[in-house]
Amino acid sequence: MRALVTDLPIRLDRVTVSIRGAVLLDSVTLQIESGAPTILIGPNGSGKTSLLHAAMGLLAPTLGRITWGGVEESPPSRRAFVFQRPVMLRRTVADNLRYALCVACVPRTQHEARIEELLTLVGLESLGRRPARQLSGGEQQRLALARALARNPAVLFLDEPTASLDPASTKAIENMIGTVAASGIKVVMSTHDLGEARRLGGDIVLLHRGRVIERGTVPEFFVSPQTAEAKSFITGDLLL
Repeated sequence: MRALVTDLPIRLDRVTVSIRGAVLLDSVTLQIESGAPTILIGPNGSGKTSLLHAAMGLLAPTLGRITWGGVEESPPSRRAFVFQRPVMLRRTVADNLRYALCVACVPRTQHEARIEELLTLVGLESLGRRPARQLSGGEQQRLALARALARNPAVLFLDEPTASLDPASTKAIENMIGTVAASGIKVVMSTHDLGEARRLGGDIVLLHRGRVIERGTVPEFFVSPQTAEAKSFITGDLLL
């Protein structure tokens, strides 16, 4: 599980992303470093998912520059992404992981041991032969997390990994994220749940209208927010 953090820091330098005239990110400057999870929060449409996509390398900047460990055009071999609504392959749970290991160029002689390790990590060890699409929503999210970890990433991006999950499934996913972060993998995730942000975060990034409004450690952000937008968001007011 321990990964060499070769892609860090990830630096966005005045990054703007526009698609068909819509500005998704607006002159964002941000550095993502090793350590406890970085949590992105903000209202719908604030740019959380776009920032994750850009930092992963899925979205190219319209303006500005992104570097991974000081390098541009860095292949995402040490980065992994779990989408909010992951798609399960029409295969068994174990074969979903086997496919991920093949894509990651893991030698076939290591597949069975690695599959067992990953299934145990996410609590699906008894479901390896079940068709993946028959899993519950929470179980599918756990499998998606295991598939991402099959890449042995240095950085793991999670887009609202507990959205629409029941409390028990949310707790299970949060525990796994904590385990992953403790192993040395940098976690960068978005969430709408401020309680989750408090529980998991090392630092908080508040976005609004494609801009970074405020960044701080969890105690700094929640106890002494510096901007009016952060104060409003914490108290549940709408950001307009």
